[in-house]
Amino acid sequence: MSKDITSENLRAELKSLADTLEEVLSSSGEKSKSELDKLRSKAQSALNDTRSRLGDSGERIAQTTREAAGRADVYVRDNPWTSVGVGTAIGVVLGVLLTRR
Repeated sequence: MSKDITSENLRAELKSLADTLEEVLSSSGEKSKSELDKLRSKAQSALNDTRSRLGDSGERIAQTTREAAGRADVYVRDNPWTSVGVGTAIGVVLGVLLTRR
């Protein structure tokens, strides 16, 4: 699943949740108790679905981060001197930039 599809799904879920909550809030004075109970149930269901999907997205992000860190660790172990050189170069560049201020 691509990042654009995931963010588009998230936007759609949040819009649906907001629409449902807006419906509950705007019509609370006009509805009977049974209608309000149905709206509350619908809002609760939308909230639970959105929380679940947000949790799933967070897990995917965490997994991707762990995989990237693992690949970086393997690269550093396989190429220690290259990694030291890159780290040194970054340190020199940052040092020059910070001392100019």
